[in-house]
Amino acid sequence: MVLELFNPFHRPKDDFEPTPFAALLFQAPVKLLLYHAYHLITYLRSTPTPSKLPIRVVCISDTHTNIPEDVPPGDILIHAGDLTNDGSVAEIQRQIDWLVSLPHKEIIVISGNHDTYLDPRTRSSLSDEERRGNLDWKRVHYLQHRRLSLTISTEPTPDNTHAASASASSRTPLLAAEGRNQRRIRIYGAPQIPACGPMNVHAFQYPRGQDAWSETVPEDTDILITHTPPKYHLDLSLPQGMGCEHLQEEVSRVKPTLHVFGHVHWGAGKTVVWWDKAHDAYVQGLATPSKYTHGLLNPRLWWNVVRVLYRGIRELLWDRVWGGQSANTIMVNAAQMHGNTGKLGNPVQVVDI
Repeated sequence: MVLELFNPFHRPKDDFEPTPFAALLFQAPVKLLLYHAYHLITYLRSTPTPSKLPIRVVCISDTHTNIPEDVPPGDILIHAGDLTNDGSVAEIQRQIDWLVSLPHKEIIVISGNHDTYLDPRTRSSLSDEERRGNLDWKRVHYLQHRRLSLTISTEPTPDNTHAASASASSRTPLLAAEGRNQRRIRIYGAPQIPACGPMNVHAFQYPRGQDAWSETVPEDTDILITHTPPKYHLDLSLPQGMGCEHLQEEVSRVKPTLHVFGHVHWGAGKTVVWWDKAHDAYVQGLATPSKYTHGLLNPRLWWNVVRVLYRGIRELLWDRVWGGQSANTIMVNAAQMHGNTGKLGNPVQVVDI
């Protein structure tokens, strides 16, 4: 037992715990190289330029009945699910009451798998006392496979006041501006996740591998809110990933400006996904089966490593030298829970779009 605890090659029994680096180096060395090459190139690229009329989006998720001490101000506050542990009416209502006490102009919430009451299929697993009462969402926008359009009053940035007028009169493929000091933002929220626990207890689950996403997100979505990550993005990507591959394909199709999620606590953070050939090679490489030789003799896997390096460096030079930017999505894993410790510890993520 003692040897097992200190064995660097031992994989955790919990799929939501990270696999030690030494174990990954042994089990998936080529994928580990692919993963770090892609993320190094992504890190070196510039960040997307916010609109001339920026909107500040504050992102949280996975509070599990806890209340973060310091939530920064902003225009929109998003909670991407798992407000509670047990999912009772009383637990959900306490989180709603806390959220509406915050000063943000708009507050948007989706469910997580722990918010049991919100899924009619799992509600019966709660006791009569846990189901007692009615939820009062107050000024919170609750999205459950639902679209929301908001008009947000904004102020031009100090050095872009004159440019703001031109920006407001034109519609980009991702954002629509209405008037000089207003922007319309289209938001879509959906809670479903690949199964990770009992289907009659954990809310909004579907069998892992099933496609629950294709053609479900409106094409003009600016902000997408889900509980699960898209596979391989702010996810426990190695050795296999806990996110959903079908959601990844749907996000690639829609290309929202911002995608907010949680669920995988260890994936918390923020990144930019550039929808280019390097990204295609990254996803295809990590999805390539590599069992017996751990990928060392798999030509398809090595070819994707080469593609990530070649395409990624080309895109990096185009970005940094010529100032070009391909289509992109800012992705935020907003989980507040630090790993599986039961305690909050991850920073609140703030994005200007």
